[in-house]
Amino acid sequence: MPAKKTSKSNHPPTTSFLLEIGSEELPWQVIQPAMAQLAQLMAGFLETHRLSHDRIRTFGTPRRLAVLVQGLAPRQTPALQEALGPSKAVAFDAQGRPTKAAEGFAKSQGVDVGELEIRETPKGVYLYAVKREKGLPAATVLNEHLPGLLQRLTFPKTMKWNASGIRYPRPVRWLVGLVGGRGLSFEFAGVRSGAHTWGHRFMSRGKPGVTNKGILVRRPDLYEAALARGGVVVDPAKRREALAAQLKQLARSVKGRVYQANYEDLLDQAVFSLECPNILSGTFDKAYLAVPAEVLIASMEEHQGFFSVVNRKGALLPRFFAPTNMNVKNMELIAVGNERVLAARLADARYFFDEDRKTKLDDRVSDLNGVVFHKKLGSLYDKTQRMINLAYDLAESVGDSQMIPLCSRAARLSKADLVTGMVGEFPTLQGVMGEKYAAHDGERAEVCQAIGEYYRPRTPDDAIPETAAGRLLALLDRLDTLAAFFYAGIVPSGSEDPFGLRRSAFGVIRIVVEAGLNINLARVVRQAEQRLAAQGVKAGGHAGPPLQTFLEERLRYYGRTVTGFREDVMESVLGRADAAGCDLRDLFLRMEALQAITSQPDFESLIVGFKRAHRIVEKEAWTSKTVEAALLTHHTERTLHEAVEAAGRAVGQALDARDYHGALKQLIGLKSPIDQFFDGVLVNAPEPDVRANRLSLLRQVDDLFSAFGDLSQIQVQGQ
Repeated sequence: MPAKKTSKSNHPPTTSFLLEIGSEELPWQVIQPAMAQLAQLMAGFLETHRLSHDRIRTFGTPRRLAVLVQGLAPRQTPALQEALGPSKAVAFDAQGRPTKAAEGFAKSQGVDVGELEIRETPKGVYLYAVKREKGLPAATVLNEHLPGLLQRLTFPKTMKWNASGIRYPRPVRWLVGLVGGRGLSFEFAGVRSGAHTWGHRFMSRGKPGVTNKGILVRRPDLYEAALARGGVVVDPAKRREALAAQLKQLARSVKGRVYQANYEDLLDQAVFSLECPNILSGTFDKAYLAVPAEVLIASMEEHQGFFSVVNRKGALLPRFFAPTNMNVKNMELIAVGNERVLAARLADARYFFDEDRKTKLDDRVSDLNGVVFHKKLGSLYDKTQRMINLAYDLAESVGDSQMIPLCSRAARLSKADLVTGMVGEFPTLQGVMGEKYAAHDGERAEVCQAIGEYYRPRTPDDAIPETAAGRLLALLDRLDTLAAFFYAGIVPSGSEDPFGLRRSAFGVIRIVVEAGLNINLARVVRQAEQRLAAQGVKAGGHAGPPLQTFLEERLRYYGRTVTGFREDVMESVLGRADAAGCDLRDLFLRMEALQAITSQPDFESLIVGFKRAHRIVEKEAWTSKTVEAALLTHHTERTLHEAVEAAGRAVGQALDARDYHGALKQLIGLKSPIDQFFDGVLVNAPEPDVRANRLSLLRQVDDLFSAFGDLSQIQVQGQ
């Protein structure tokens, strides 16, 4: 029986492409961003050069960045280029012979005159030059243009190491370029591309397929397998999976768990610091557990990149898990070496801890005179004094004068740990060590806790301080910083914010909103500026927004990113913000209430009616609000007037009580009276006194709505 014929696929054949840049060890922090950048550049490159493809994958280890393109077309997509030339009347003479205009156009386009096409266009009959390009082989395009693509990679820090002048984070040592089974031939950074890569510096020795020329990559799709033979796991996702599994297994074996607060950061560091992902377990002397756990964890993290281990209750165990780039038979020797290094680090930490406690925090405050806060803003001692004085103002602003002694004491001690040996060695322990040392000195528990938590929130996801004293101290620190820099004319510009003022302002927003603090920040900032002037800080002019506007814009950012408020809702509230108060929580509550009511069925039609009233009084520039009851000749006028009077009283009471949901419900109740008014009467009545009375009534409506915010900014369908 004859074999059944199979139909040929309609899909054109494809190939794959591999590019690898091998170098000396890259800093682990640059690898992941570089992979993302390489994928983006490659996608744009292939599109620009008409090379269709399927999936783009990127790889990265300390010694290499690589990109693998699957389903690559072997040739460029054909292109059709058309160019408009002169009109037919100009291109040919009376006998139909080509003129110099036609000949010049044909020459400029690289075609013969006889190949020019004559076409009808809306403007008349014109000549066209049509060129059809079949497309070059992918290998040809890549050989020519890949060096330019690689030069577009950017890094925070780069270096030059040879006569090529190319900048890269570390010297480039080899290049791999393959299209299918064919090696490319191009040069970058003085290195010629080939088909050989290099495996692990030690683990690849003596392995099959590894020669003194490296490891031959026969085809792009065999790249991962080739490097695996050389001891390299080139895919970061697989390294992450392997490390996470080993950590989980090791933790289970010691009846503990990996400390989670820095887990993801340390895992990222390990993934991009290793080519052969492995974790080993080690121990340290239990005597070091007398040092605060935060110190031990910081020492293991910052000096060694070690994972800390805790028991089921969260207490630190005298163990650590260390990432290592090796997998050999005698791993115990490596573990012993790590234990010896860590012991020296922990001994240093214990020394700092013991020595620091010999001097009280209060006695260290004067040492802050020697630490510059900013050259225009004095020392950290000057900042501390401002914070102490501002504590009185802030505590009174929140209506809790009983907090003044706690806050002023916490403010005095808050920066003192910056001149301790421990914080000098581990800057991330600011506040943490202040709390420990304050407790050792016998300070009140509320003062100690405030010092320990006032740096929060450190990140957008971090919690705000838990205690009232901690929240006020956190506000003191941030508001003094913001007021000082703005007073001196040092404000963020564009994306530049070297002093983290946006982060400080965002912290202020989160604390006042999430802790429910209604504070007249404009008053507090004015008092902060007075303290600055009293210290002799010179005011500097700046072209940026005032601090109040800056804070309101950070509130807008918070509303957009955290709570998902509509832009028009936020604009409505911020457009009528009280310049004398700057109560950020009050503004937030108004936004929250307005956002909630926008989903009610009658809201949009209410806004339509209000906007009509608003536009009329705005156009007329009408300011009078006096309504004569005797001139209300139509029942819809009387109904609206009575409704506005009643709603005005209710809205006023609701606003005084910060019941913004209740205030908006009162406004919703005006929908029908407003609609009936516009249906029942003509505002521009022929009688001048009636017209004036109706305009005054609409002015009352406009003022009533404006008491909540600039509701004319609300967007509705059709407007």
